[in-house]
Amino acid sequence: MTETTTTATRPARPVRQLLAASVGNAVEWYDWYAYTFLATYIAAQIFPKSSGSPLVPLLSTFAVFAVGFFMRPVGGLLLGAVADRRGRRTALTVTILLMGGSSLLVGLTPTYASVGVLAPIVLVLARLLQGLSVGGEFAASTTFLVESAGPGRRGLFSSFQYVSTTAGQLAASGIAALLVSRLSDGQMDGWGWRVPFVLGALLSLVGFWIRRGAHETHAPAERTERPGLFDALRKYPRQSLLICGITAGGTISYYTWTSYLPTYAELNGGFEKSDALLAGTISLAFFAVLQPLGGLLSDRIGRRPLLLFFGLGFALLIVPLLKIVGGGVTFGTLVLVQCAGMVLLTGFTSISAAVNAEIFPARVRASGIGFPYSLTVALFGGTAPYMGTLFKEIGNPGLFAWYVAALCLVSSAVFFRLPENAHKELEK
Repeated sequence: MTETTTTATRPARPVRQLLAASVGNAVEWYDWYAYTFLATYIAAQIFPKSSGSPLVPLLSTFAVFAVGFFMRPVGGLLLGAVADRRGRRTALTVTILLMGGSSLLVGLTPTYASVGVLAPIVLVLARLLQGLSVGGEFAASTTFLVESAGPGRRGLFSSFQYVSTTAGQLAASGIAALLVSRLSDGQMDGWGWRVPFVLGALLSLVGFWIRRGAHETHAPAERTERPGLFDALRKYPRQSLLICGITAGGTISYYTWTSYLPTYAELNGGFEKSDALLAGTISLAFFAVLQPLGGLLSDRIGRRPLLLFFGLGFALLIVPLLKIVGGGVTFGTLVLVQCAGMVLLTGFTSISAAVNAEIFPARVRASGIGFPYSLTVALFGGTAPYMGTLFKEIGNPGLFAWYVAALCLVSSAVFFRLPENAHKELEK
């Protein structure tokens, strides 16, 4: 039986489709992750210093990080609906322009010393816009990638969701590490932390230009046939809950291992900022290489085995792995531990887009994925850095690992009941 896309003819140039999705997605996530890697510098400049714990400004910065995540369900719902009604390409061009503008706003945010409380207000506004953009980006790019895939290649194509995400994160981590190593503390506090955000705004224009030339995979619906904003939730409640269960363990593991771990190593393992960022950069490069391998494997053996490998593996190993990092290990050991976690994480990330897209029909695929996925990410992924720092603040950082393990077990229970759709046609 031959797989079909949502259009009558398959795009003739799938490599170009991958490029359009991947380049734009990389720019989107570069802008998003630059905030995480420069959190300690933003905290010092945008929030007032506390007379109590020095962790309070950092907690405030991570709280704003979480606030951005809570706009992601709104973006997933609204821009997912745009993708279902007007086409995937239209939604993808909107998301990258939103991200570019909000990234520039972060880079131009005034300091608390110069404008007082207006500084954190501007930062919150920028993060809200970024959250709106990222929520819509995942919904639209997930459907775009999977619908662009040829027969037996949905897993491979879906892996480029995290190849490009990691490329953006890698660029953000690498540029942050370069700036930290080359500039003095005074220069970083003064203007150095702003450079990545201004650069991200410029790169967004490049991504916009590339996406404008992409082939549409889902023709805009006629006015009378356009799905309602909440059609996916109303008509497919079981599928919506399924995406929440699949995502809970995956999102907290992903953000813990790829975003928060450098800060965790700094706070609990005594690492210098530059060393922690460098270790994260090396492990991210390794992670990017693994993604297509995981996608290809899932096209052969199915999605469920890889998901269980991730869920059960992380549930069993997250506690000892984080304990090693917090024990003051060498730089080499830190890199090895991070890479070990990346192998486990690949069981989820390499096929997440395919698993989600295979659950919904084309008519509501983008909005059906966007809202429940982004809501779950907001609840568990977006709060991961804050929860980790909070456990440190209350004097028991080890509890954070158990929290992650529990969510991975919940998702593993869902994986056991997940229908195997790897070798079935996409639903029209």
